[in-house]
Amino acid sequence: MTDDEPSQPPDKPPRDLGDFGDRLRRAQGEREQSQGPASGVNSRGMGMAFRMATELVAALLVGGGIGWFLDRWLETRPWLLLVFLALGMAAGTLNAFREAKRMEGSGDG
Repeated sequence: MTDDEPSQPPDKPPRDLGDFGDRLRRAQGEREQSQGPASGVNSRGMGMAFRMATELVAALLVGGGIGWFLDRWLETRPWLLLVFLALGMAAGTLNAFREAKRMEGSGDG
């Protein structure tokens, strides 16, 4: 495969490649400016909301599990299940409240 044009040395990129790199950097900069900083904030907020929801559900499951186990062991159905479900709900709500306060405090600073 012979070309009529002389081949460029392998250690030196063609001049067009440098121009392409400059145009690519400008295009990426314009794209980042059009997206703005809000795109990262939305995903962070979604992650925190998912974490709070997971903590609420986990606290309910743990409280319900403890209550169910104690009800079976002590034969007090359904009273301990109801008590520990209420405690799990309170614990999950308290955790979510604390996390929201922490997020509010870190947003100001």
